[in-house]
Amino acid sequence: MSMSRMIKFAPKELYHLYNRGTEKRDIFMSSKDYERFLALMYICNQSEEPVRIIRKELPELVKIYPRKENELIEIAAYCLMPNHFHLLAKERQADGISRFMHKITTAYTMYFNKKFERTGSLFQGTFKSTHASNDRYLKYLISYIHLNPVKIIEPEWKEIGISDLRQAEKHLDNYKYSSYLDYQNKKRVENNIVDKDALPKYFKSSVDFKKSIIEWLSYPHARLSLAETARSENSEESR
Repeated sequence: MSMSRMIKFAPKELYHLYNRGTEKRDIFMSSKDYERFLALMYICNQSEEPVRIIRKELPELVKIYPRKENELIEIAAYCLMPNHFHLLAKERQADGISRFMHKITTAYTMYFNKKFERTGSLFQGTFKSTHASNDRYLKYLISYIHLNPVKIIEPEWKEIGISDLRQAEKHLDNYKYSSYLDYQNKKRVENNIVDKDALPKYFKSSVDFKKSIIEWLSYPHARLSLAETARSENSEESR
């Protein structure tokens, strides 16, 4: 469960991949920025497509470039936050994760720097990763990634507890920039980004999935585990 920039990715194994803005700056300033990153998640996974294709929106890309078997990675889950992002993925091709992460961060930095008339790095060094080496940790990561948006409305919920469970649940149901809605079987164009079959069959239904995620909000030991992971990520990224 250690975090490393030099991890060797093995085929058919799932990895938690993440990075944040340099100096922890926001990397998504508007809905258009989130939408651009989602579009890039789709097109950068088509191994033969260059990163210069960054002007089309996701619905158009899905029509022009149908998904292929030669994608670089399988994206099992994701969450985009104002100043960072999380992916849960496995390789389809040799070196697929590194190639995908290089393509998407390069393409998004190009877009962001042009839009905001800036230069230089946007992300805080090389992306970080952890290996989901067992079922217990993988189930934990699924919840950890999908619960990230709760921090937007209750920044300290992991440390002091959730104040309004119903509000938090509603927020997750309305947060468009994660795969939580895809596992709720919501019909949307973002369904094309996620490979739900990349995960083991942990959940019998969308109701079972949602219940397993929401339960983490209610138990002190669970939320403290989430807080500890967040602290570890911040500590790793500050090195």
